[in-house]
Order: sequence, then structure tokens, then C-alpha cells
Amino acid sequence: MNVLALTLDLDDTLWPIWPAIARAEVVLHDWLASHAPATAARYDTVALRGLRDAVAAQHPEWSHDLTRIRLESLREALRRCGDDPALADAGFALFFEERQRVDLFPDVLTGLERLATRFPLFALTNGNADLQRVGLARFFRGGVTARGFGVGKPDPRIFSEACRLAGVPPAQVLHVGDDLLLDVHGALGAGLQAAWMARPEVHPEPVEAPQGTHHVVADLHTLAQRLGA
Repeated sequence: MNVLALTLDLDDTLWPIWPAIARAEVVLHDWLASHAPATAARYDTVALRGLRDAVAAQHPEWSHDLTRIRLESLREALRRCGDDPALADAGFALFFEERQRVDLFPDVLTGLERLATRFPLFALTNGNADLQRVGLARFFRGGVTARGFGVGKPDPRIFSEACRLAGVPPAQVLHVGDDLLLDVHGALGAGLQAAWMARPEVHPEPVEAPQGTHHVVADLHTLAQRLGA
């Protein structure tokens, strides 16, 4: 069936996420060293990430809201160390700003330009990237975030919401993403077409795509070529 709109995952599809997160964690820890020295002394960046993971495990109902998980884990670290938990808001704001300083994969700007001239593009993400701050908002007609919608991928409801926003039946929407469970299985289960973005930087080991996957590509130019964009 023809494709009339595209939904795109963001993290590890348009940019590598962990380098950005790691830089943001260092910036946050440097800030803590000045504003909450007891917390910085007890929790290095690895320990802060571990506490974040622990909070996420304790609150599975927050799994769609990475902002809340990060913010609450920072409050908990401050509280445990006798620093002011209210500092978490300012610390997270700094972290969040740095998290938007992503390094796009080389094909992304020109690839999105090609795709956007042919199809309406919509972001569909479980993360908390801000396309305006990242500098890619001009290519997208809109988007759905797990935090804003209340559930995340692979729940079929968030895919349905993206299709509703696009005004296109699911069978004519192609979802593009790097995660086999969240993106590929999720899209197929919701009745969308699915393209697995299998970038070697993200997926160095060969893995077989799920049955029914419509496209397996390593960059946006290959996808654009296949779609006639």
C-alpha cells in the first residue's frame, strides 16, 4: 500500500543519544559540585545514572516520562545528601538544555529535506528531545511524545495518535525507528508500515528484522531513494 505520511523516532534514529546524555551528565555534575557539593561528592555521574535507573524501576508507571524520572532521581540524590531538593529544578534545566546539543548523523539534514518534500513528517518519540532546540522542527508537521500523550511505544495507542494527527490511515503511514521492539514491532502491531533504521553505529552486530518489516536501511538517503523522494 502507498505511503502517505512518515512518523520518525528521534534518539538513535536521527542522532546518537548516549554521547549527548553523557555530556549532559558531566555538565550537571559540574554544576552540582558548585551548588550541592555534598551530593557531587557522594554521587559521580555513574552513580547518578544508577540512581536514575533505580527510580525508574521503582516507578514503572513513570516509564513514559523520562523527564520526571531524571528530575525525581536528582531530588532524591540531593535529599539523601542533605542538600536542598529544590535545586533539582535548576540542575535538571541545565541537564535538559545540554541534552539537546546532539550530533546529527551525517545524512540527517539532507535526508529529512528529501523526505519532507514528498511526505508530511511527524516525530514519534519516547524521549524528551525538543526539535526546536535541536534545529529540526522545520522538517516536521508535528509530533507525539510519550510524556505528552501518557503512554509510550510500543503501545499501539501512541501510534494511533500519530496517525490521527497526520490524518492518514495507519496502513498508509510508515514509521521509521532504530529499536526493534519499540519501533518495528510496535508499528507493525498498530497496523502501520515499519522501516528499521539499522545504523551500524547503533547496531554493529547483524540482526534479522522482524517478519513483515517493510524496509531495512542504514541511513535516510537509502530510505528516501526507496520511497521515490
